Amino acid sequence: MRLFWPLTKGYRLWIVLAVVCSVGEAVLELLLPQAMSDIVDFGIATGDRGYILMTGVKMLVLALLALLCGVGGALCAARASMGFGARVRAAEYAQVQRFAFSDIEHFSTASLITRLTNDVASLQGTLFMGTRICVRAPVMLVTALVMALRISRELSSVFLVVLPLLAVAVGVVIAVVGPFFTRLQQATDAVNLVVQENVNAVRVVKSFVREEEEKEKFRRRSDALRTTAEQAFGFVVSFSPVITLLMGGTITALMWIGGHYVAEGTMLSGDLMAFFTYATEILASLMMFAMVLMMLTRSIACGKRVAEVLRHNSAMNEKDAQEELTVENGDIDFHHVSFKYHADAAEWNLHDIDVHIKSGMTVGILGGTGSAKSTLVSLIPRLYDATEGSVCVGGRDVKQYTLEALRQGCAMVLQKNTLFSGTVAENLRWGRDDATDEELREACEIACAAGFIEAMPEGYDTHIEQGGTNVSGGQKQRLCIARALLRKPKVLILDDSTSAVDTATDAAIRAGLRKTLPETTKIIIAQRVISVMDADLILVLDDGRIVGQGRHEELMEKCEIYREVYESQQEGVEDNG
Repeated sequence: MRLFWPLTKGYRLWIVLAVVCSVGEAVLELLLPQAMSDIVDFGIATGDRGYILMTGVKMLVLALLALLCGVGGALCAARASMGFGARVRAAEYAQVQRFAFSDIEHFSTASLITRLTNDVASLQGTLFMGTRICVRAPVMLVTALVMALRISRELSSVFLVVLPLLAVAVGVVIAVVGPFFTRLQQATDAVNLVVQENVNAVRVVKSFVREEEEKEKFRRRSDALRTTAEQAFGFVVSFSPVITLLMGGTITALMWIGGHYVAEGTMLSGDLMAFFTYATEILASLMMFAMVLMMLTRSIACGKRVAEVLRHNSAMNEKDAQEELTVENGDIDFHHVSFKYHADAAEWNLHDIDVHIKSGMTVGILGGTGSAKSTLVSLIPRLYDATEGSVCVGGRDVKQYTLEALRQGCAMVLQKNTLFSGTVAENLRWGRDDATDEELREACEIACAAGFIEAMPEGYDTHIEQGGTNVSGGQKQRLCIARALLRKPKVLILDDSTSAVDTATDAAIRAGLRKTLPETTKIIIAQRVISVMDADLILVLDDGRIVGQGRHEELMEKCEIYREVYESQQEGVEDNG
C-alpha cells in the first residue's frame, strides 16, 4: 500500500465519492425491508390504504436514490480504477526504461509484458471492486445485523452458528488458493514467452519447418496454464456450494424458529418477512466479502510482482551523474577494464582492457565469435558498466554523465538492427526529432541509402512494417546507420553494421564517414579485414583480451591472429575470383 498509494494521486476524490455512493446504496437498500414490514403489519392489517400508498411512494424514492448511488458509485469507481491502472502501468514502464540489459534479462521480456498488462489489470479490477463491494459488504452486514437485532434478538442467535462456519470456510479456501494464483501468473509468463519467441522468429520457425514442434511446445505451456487456472478457480468455485448450503440451512432454521414465534404471537409476520430479507442480505454480504478476499488473494500475488519491478534497483544508476555535463569530444579511454555479466560468474568476459583513443580517430575491432567485441563497445554508452576499472568518454568517467547526455553523445548501430512501424522519415528521425528533410537526405547519402529510398513508391514517406520486414537486410543496416548519423554524435559505433552490404558499398560508407565526420570518433566492428584495414587503430580481440593493436602494417608483422585472418580472407577472394 505504501508503494501504490502515491499512484492514486489525482483520483482520491473519485475513490472517496465511490465509497460514499456505495455506503449510501447499501443503507438505502436496507431501509426497504423495514418499509415492507410496516406495510404488512400496519397498512394491510388495518386496511389503511393511505398508509400503504405513502409507504409505497417512500419505497420508490428509496429505490431510485439507491439506483442513483449505485450508478454514481460505479462511475466513480471506474474512473478511479482506470486512472490508477494507467498510473501503475506508466510507473512500471518508466522503471523498465531505466533498466540495464542485465535487469531485463533478470525478469525476462515475457514476464515484464505480463506484469505490465495482466498483473496491472488485476490490481485495477481489485480497486474497482474494492471501492464497491469491500465497502458495500461490510455496511450491509453491520446495518442488516443491527436491523435484525432490532426485530428479534432471540432469532438473531442463529447467526452465532452460521457466521463462524462461514469464516472457517473462507479461511480454508483463501489459504489453499493463494499459492495457486502465484503459480498462475508464472504460467502466464511461460505462455507469453513462447508466443513472443515464435512471433519474433516466425521466419526461422518456418524455414526449419518447426511449426509442429512449436505448436506442441505452446500446447504444453498452455495446458500447464489451464491446469493451474482450473486448480486455482476450482477452489474458488467450490466455495459457492458451501455458501448455498449455509444460506439454505440458515433460512430453514429461521423459518422453523420464526414460524413458531409467529404462531405463538410473539412476533409479527411482517417482521419475520423483514428478518428473512435481512438474513439474506447478511449472508449475501458475507459471500460478496469472501469473494473479494479471494480476488484480493490473486491481486496480492500480482501486486508483489509489480512491486518487484518498481522496487528493483537497476544496475544502471546515475547517483554520480552531473546534470550539466555533456560529451565535449570523442576521446575514449579504457583504464584496465575487466567485465563479467554476472557478479558471481566464474569467467570474465573482458580482461584488463587498457586502450586510449583520440577524438576523430577511426578504430577497427576484429576478433572471432565470442571474443567480446560487442561487449567492449557496449561499455562506452553504458549499456553495461565495467566490473573493474573505468571507461572515460570526452575526458570524464562515463558515470559522471547522465545516461541521456552520454547516449546523446554516443550513437550506436547495434549488431541486430531494428526498425519500427512507421514511415522511413519517422524511423530516421529517431536519431533527431527536429532533423530537416535536407538533413535526412544528407545522412542517407553518407549511408548509401538515398538511392533505394528515392526509388521507393513514396520515397521517404514509404511505410516500414514492424521490424522492417519489407526491406532487405542491407537496406535495414543502411537506414540504421543514417538514423545514427542524424544525431551528429561525438562517438559513432558500428557493431558489424555493414555485414549485409557488398564491399563496394561498405567502402563508400566508410569513405563518407571519414570525409563528413572528421571530428567524430568512429568505432567499426567487422568480420572482414578489408572493412578496417585503413583505420587509424585496429584492436584484435581473442577470448576477451586484446592480443594486438596498431595499424594494418604493424599487425601484419606482429600479430599472428590478424595475419592469419587476413591471409585466409585474401585466399577466399582469390579463389572466388
